Amino acid sequence: MSRVSIIGAGLAGSLLAIYLARRDIKVDVYEARGDMRLEKMSAGRSINLALSDRGIAALREVGMARHVLSEAVPMYGRKIHAPDGGTKLLSYSGREGEHINSVSRGGLNIALMNAAERQSGVTFHFNHRCTGFDSQTGEVRFADGKIITTDTVIATDGAGSPIRRSMFDGVVDRFNFSQIWLEHGYKELHIPAGSNAHRFAIEPHALHIWPRHKFMMIALPNFDGSFTCTLFLAHHGSAAEPGFDQLTDPTAVSDFFTREFPDAVPLMPTLADDFFANPTGDLGTVKCWPWHVGGKALLLGDSAHAVVPFYGQGMNCAFEDVRILDTLIDEYGVDWASIYPQYAAVRKPNTDAIAEMAEENFYEMRDATADPVFQSKRIIETRLENTFPDYFSKYSMVTFREDLPYSLAKQRGNVQDEILMEIAASTTDPNTVDLNEVRERLKAAQT
Repeated sequence: MSRVSIIGAGLAGSLLAIYLARRDIKVDVYEARGDMRLEKMSAGRSINLALSDRGIAALREVGMARHVLSEAVPMYGRKIHAPDGGTKLLSYSGREGEHINSVSRGGLNIALMNAAERQSGVTFHFNHRCTGFDSQTGEVRFADGKIITTDTVIATDGAGSPIRRSMFDGVVDRFNFSQIWLEHGYKELHIPAGSNAHRFAIEPHALHIWPRHKFMMIALPNFDGSFTCTLFLAHHGSAAEPGFDQLTDPTAVSDFFTREFPDAVPLMPTLADDFFANPTGDLGTVKCWPWHVGGKALLLGDSAHAVVPFYGQGMNCAFEDVRILDTLIDEYGVDWASIYPQYAAVRKPNTDAIAEMAEENFYEMRDATADPVFQSKRIIETRLENTFPDYFSKYSMVTFREDLPYSLAKQRGNVQDEILMEIAASTTDPNTVDLNEVRERLKAAQT
């Protein structure tokens, strides 16, 4: 019986443990932190997750999709909040039933850990901080001096992965690594549940965006009626552009939010307290190669390809990693030396594609969603999806087509976007555009 050591008990690691255990593989999961089920979770770093079809497909394979979705809040589009308080809903899709789901990161992680522990052969080891990996011996080292050996190691230990750092430090020849930071950081804030009959203070079935060109705030609904808000703002401001370094006291924070998000301020009674209690996080993209050391170790999820959160695909992509890896185990058994190179070759072009799209979508959410031409484009796309079931916008290809690789979604979507933006810019009413003509033009461009 093969024995696998997973480094990191987060979302990807816990789901992977379930998949492996179902194949009668012994699994040890090592986590640097304590058991989150027994400890109070630290505030300010949750960034609610948008679960969509790729992630749901992976959960469905292990019988968890229905349970997770029962405590999710469906979101059917982006609710755009203008500075004057006006709002507009831009639907995610023109097809019936297509939506994304707001889920609690902590709640989902706990559900996955519980499900993993119910599997035979899965053991969690908490307060075990990994410090490195030796490719010659296969040993994994921990901060307390513990050393383990195992058949193979799979690192699901996030963007700061110690296993990846060991690979970079000489375990792997010519190891390529890049980490690119956005100039923006993020701050988690809060809108409590409302007192009305529906519990939610604002529309619950939407991802709310306050786009302000150089910065933005978003809000995702929680199952208890509250909203998790996130302010995305430059770390360092200037006279023309605000930054976190300029919001140093309650008065500055109050003035900034009152000026930029006047409709949100009355809904945020603990704004100042949350702003100064919660940390300011960083936003960056990690790419590296290769992802494996023979059959001894593999990087999976954020340890291999951390992305910024603006396409809502970080978790979904990691869950897809797990599902794709499982299909190769089905084919090769536990021949890790054969599985890992094939897995990496399949996934690398697609994770690079979603990393690039995620960064592009930051500027779309921050800038374009407030642009009338972009809004017209979304109306045309929604009409196309409503009229032609086989048409998918780039967003829909990424979000609702788990059968389509990210790289193809990017390639096809870029062609469509260029044509539709041109059409949207030349019309005064997107509802009168001849969809048959548009459809034929799109088809011709893809051939």
